[in-house]
Amino acid sequence: MLRRMYDWTMQLAATRHAEKALAGVSFVESSFFPIPPDVLLIPMVLAERAKWLRHALICTIASVAGAFLGYAIGMFLYETVGQPILAFYGKEDAFDQIAQWYNSWGGWGVLFAAVTPFPYKVITIFSGATGLNLIVFTVVSIIGRAARFFLVAWLLNRFGAPIRDFIEQRLGLLFTLFMVLLVGGFVAVRYMF
Repeated sequence: MLRRMYDWTMQLAATRHAEKALAGVSFVESSFFPIPPDVLLIPMVLAERAKWLRHALICTIASVAGAFLGYAIGMFLYETVGQPILAFYGKEDAFDQIAQWYNSWGGWGVLFAAVTPFPYKVITIFSGATGLNLIVFTVVSIIGRAARFFLVAWLLNRFGAPIRDFIEQRLGLLFTLFMVLLVGGFVAVRYMF
């Protein structure tokens, strides 16, 4: 089943709808969706390595735009939408404890979440709910998301064939590692504060 899903994703990555799907996933992942855009970015770059810059740019722009939705959820809809999302990730009680600290040091938190598997949407909602300076939030989001997506896309472009062979030969192991990182990010959210 994993092999069929991989093959299907590789085929989707080469279709005319792939960039729209990449933009959509990148946008919603920054505000509420749990699956990172790397799931599409990786096979898209592997399928068309010459478009690595374009795909990384789409990912970055859509992700930062989605981050503003997360910020707005935190700022305007914290009680009705933001609290339930933070409750889902186990962070509703930690809000008051870290709000003041976060407004002083939140740019580093945004950068950390933008680059790592840490659930970025938690930080975008937190940023809006605590009123983190919007300019700091924007600049750090652009830097962090661009660093992540451009680095992944560049590595795939640079080492495409060997990486593709590596992925295809170790698909089960890589899927397990990806899931461990994804779940680990959610666990980190639950116990970090």
